[in-house]
Amino acid sequence: MKMAAPLASKAGSAGTTSKPPFPELDFRSGARVEELNKLIQEFTKHDQREYDDQRALEIHTAKDFIFSMLGMVQKLDQKLPVANEYLLLSGGVREGVVDIDLDELNVYARGTDYDMDFTLLVPALKLHDRNQPVTLDMRHSALCHSWLSLRLFDEGTISKWKDCCTIVDHINGATNYFFSPTKVADWFYDSISIVLSEIQKKPQRGMPKVEKVEKNGTIISIILGVGSSRMLYDIVPVVSFKGWPAVAQSWLMENHFWDGKITEEEVISGFYLVPACSYKGKKDNEWRLSFARSEVQLKKCISSSLMQAYQACKAIIIKLLSRPKAISPYHLRSMMLWACDRLPANYLAQEDYAAHFLLGLIDDLQHCLVNKMCPNYFIPQCNMLEHLSEETVMLHARKLSSVRSDPAEHLRTAIEHVKAANRLTLELQRRGSTTSIPSPQSDGGDPNQPDDRLAKKLQQLVTENPGKSISVFINPDDVTRPHFRIDDKFF
Repeated sequence: MKMAAPLASKAGSAGTTSKPPFPELDFRSGARVEELNKLIQEFTKHDQREYDDQRALEIHTAKDFIFSMLGMVQKLDQKLPVANEYLLLSGGVREGVVDIDLDELNVYARGTDYDMDFTLLVPALKLHDRNQPVTLDMRHSALCHSWLSLRLFDEGTISKWKDCCTIVDHINGATNYFFSPTKVADWFYDSISIVLSEIQKKPQRGMPKVEKVEKNGTIISIILGVGSSRMLYDIVPVVSFKGWPAVAQSWLMENHFWDGKITEEEVISGFYLVPACSYKGKKDNEWRLSFARSEVQLKKCISSSLMQAYQACKAIIIKLLSRPKAISPYHLRSMMLWACDRLPANYLAQEDYAAHFLLGLIDDLQHCLVNKMCPNYFIPQCNMLEHLSEETVMLHARKLSSVRSDPAEHLRTAIEHVKAANRLTLELQRRGSTTSIPSPQSDGGDPNQPDDRLAKKLQQLVTENPGKSISVFINPDDVTRPHFRIDDKFF
């Protein structure tokens, strides 16, 4: 009988039904992880809309117009390189696609002001063919910033650009011209305005309507009406380099999440100087190092669930932390890249972990604020939050604490905002706001105009190459004859 007791106990335990597993909860907020995942999926569904052939044609028509305009800018005074290489990024500057301060930018809202947004980096100067490393003059600048002397260039370049420089006379009598980001931006805005004025004097059938042209600090923002779409282009004058800067050389020595997924040559193919200065820097002289080309490559190695969490988190913080403008979406992007280096790849690849990633990004951002420390991903010794006051970082940290206490509610708010923006877009499309204004050549025009042929060619390319990027190359000597290239990259 004594031996039977354990057996009876086992039989009894075998007969009892085990309790269903408790739903996974977020310890801090008590939110159900499953619910957060569903909310992130819903946000993604509304934020990433599918484009039909008509919308794809409108996107490429806008690209063609912007490229043609830049070709005409080059012809004005021959300042821009004849053979230029642009970098087109999905998302505007306000979305954090490049590291540029948002303080001087006017507020544009998707749905109210535009439907799609892009950033276009346009090299004013290129240093692509030098065999020796380029030495940037960082003696007067904070980390991640530099002055640029035109002594690196030939006399012809100096002659063309010296009116966009600040001049420093040395004791020995030599004159040094420093390329000025503010003067370059002023010249670029004036040149674009002249070209657009000329284009609008001779409008052609099917040509986009220029709804707005504004200079926002050192960025030129153009909103185009194309068919039923409004597209925002943030055009940024930059200096383009091939290779890698010495100040970021140590970063290459570390292990990174992209090792083995893409080659080092792809990551370090080039970098830029963008027109932005440090907190105490001299606006007329100082440029900021940008690794936008590298970030395009790194993005290929980031899992879709982490990207969904990043986009949802960005939508939350853009609204919440907009005043004062201390935190930009670029800071969040940097934290995401650091997280990719820190965490195992198989963990970040989990498709149903978007909620964990969202909560982790909020925690990371709050940690950076409390410690007033956000290292630049490529130049870790550069702290991007160093200039902020204690009051500002604590104010934002407290705001983030409210998000962390109820992430589900803030996700619902973000979903409502993006749905409202989509409703505005659909309403404008139904009204045909951008197509209701007839072109002067729309009646009795020649049906074989170049614009018609271009539109038909673009439509054919879009139809035959779904999901691919179509490059449009414009010869500045003949902007009416574009050349196309279909490729995975668009320059």
